[in-house]
Amino acid sequence: MLFFVSVTRLRLRRTWNLPAFLWLSLRSIIQARNSKGNMDVQTLKDRGLVFWTMTLWRTEEDMRAFRNSGAHLKVMPRISRWCDESAYAHWSQERAEPPSWVEAWERLVKDGVCTSLENPSPDHLTRNIRRPRVT
Repeated sequence: MLFFVSVTRLRLRRTWNLPAFLWLSLRSIIQARNSKGNMDVQTLKDRGLVFWTMTLWRTEEDMRAFRNSGAHLKVMPRISRWCDESAYAHWSQERAEPPSWVEAWERLVKDGVCTSLENPSPDHLTRNIRRPRVT
């Protein structure tokens, strides 16, 4: 059986957006944990205003049903205004455990998609995705 992994990395442009971002992120995390087919949700607060999310799903369809509904659907349109860096990657794997953050970063660098943003940073434009600082 294959399991579906979704990784996102976002960098907020301004601390002004942090309260609303954190509120909607918390609601999205709760939504993901309660969604059909979700096996794991992990988050990582990185340097500055960088936030990572990794979810593990039974199927890609389960992830898409989550992504296209509820709190997550409400926050997605705001990302293009709030962030100056935003990328995601999806893949299937045989392991029923989430990958490490380093593996997630490697996948994001190799296969990730940078989303369209109103005010992209130079790193976003050149796909320079910094490795996460993890212990």
